[in-house]
Amino acid sequence: MEIAALPYIDEHATVVPVGADAVWRALLDALEGSFAGSGGARYARLVGCADRTASGPRPLAEGSALPGFRVTVADPGRELSLEGRHRFSTYALTFRLDDAGPGRTRLRAESRGAFPGPAGRVYRGLAIGTGGHAVGMRRLLGSIARRCA
Repeated sequence: MEIAALPYIDEHATVVPVGADAVWRALLDALEGSFAGSGGARYARLVGCADRTASGPRPLAEGSALPGFRVTVADPGRELSLEGRHRFSTYALTFRLDDAGPGRTRLRAESRGAFPGPAGRVYRGLAIGTGGHAVGMRRLLGSIARRCA
């Protein structure tokens, strides 16, 4: 499924006081640290993700995989798009880096997803409805900003 066709969930953003190249490197490091470990792989197996292990080129590039995600767009310093699917959802997470003034970068994380059927609706309620997804996204963006400090 094409990313644009997936229903919009939310967008989170932060401004980081460094250039886009530094934010890009921190983004890649944070994603590897957050998803590529054994916890991410266990969760990916539990929900039946298509991609269950880290694989492909490193640093992350088109075709790379993390547990739960496959990189579909990697435009260094500009955009990183991840897509995934499992028993309860088809989803995408797109990071965009925008100029926010001299030596500053705005990092945006847009989430999209479809949750078909009764099990999908329950999963959406647990992941999105409880606020857990929003908390996780804010933590991830905070982690990226701290890596740039």
